[in-house]
Amino acid sequence: MRVLNILHDSVVDGEGMRTVIFFAGCPHFCKGCHNPESWNIRNGSEMSADEIVAEVMSNPLCDVTLSGGDPFFQAGEVAEVAKRLRENGKNIWAYTGYTLEQLLELGGDYTKLLKQCDVLVDGPFILAERDLSLDFRGSRNQRIIALDEIKELA
Repeated sequence: MRVLNILHDSVVDGEGMRTVIFFAGCPHFCKGCHNPESWNIRNGSEMSADEIVAEVMSNPLCDVTLSGGDPFFQAGEVAEVAKRLRENGKNIWAYTGYTLEQLLELGGDYTKLLKQCDVLVDGPFILAERDLSLDFRGSRNQRIIALDEIKELA
């Protein structure tokens, strides 16, 4: 899968200390995006699930955030990475420009990845709703959703 970067020790991409995996590819093209180089799936480097898991696990103190781009752009492969990280005790947050309702409707690999996540930050970044006072999100339309409370994922 295509990965732009893996950043350790983030405190702005979810609760606590986190290792953030920035995946390449995004279909949303949000105006004002802070990471537009992530839109192109050809950017970044090809990494295997083994390589990603090894890099994340090299920092045992951090939980994990899946970002991008949009990790759901490569949902099937990212789901396998997330599953292995959860098996290693990692709490997983995912950021997406899709809404939870859209992901559930798409089903398949999208739902497979959702089931491996603890928290979803959903919705596109909307420049007109940008709010720098919000924790862990860039615009007021985005939601922080604890996925263990969503019955549709069961």
